Amino acid sequence: MFRPKFPEAPTLPSTHVISPSVPAVQHSHAPACHCQHTPAAPAPARRVAPGVSAGTVAAVVAVGIVLTALLAAVAVTAISVAVAAVVMRSLLSSQRRR
Repeated sequence: MFRPKFPEAPTLPSTHVISPSVPAVQHSHAPACHCQHTPAAPAPARRVAPGVSAGTVAAVVAVGIVLTALLAAVAVTAISVAVAAVVMRSLLSSQRRR
């Protein structure tokens, strides 16, 4: 009774027509120098920083989050102390006038 009714997914055509876009054109021109060039071998896959594991990255991120939370707590405490000081100053100055 309360089950949702999902619309039927449209059927896609089963035939695909792939047309070649632009044919590959090879340019034949003289090299700038007469030395023999060999294709460079692909560079081996290197890690960004060897010796750094996922656990180390997670620990650094966790410490960063904790330090950010502590900084936010200090900022909120400083603002509340400043507001309390202004209120106390206002109350004390109004008492002196009476």
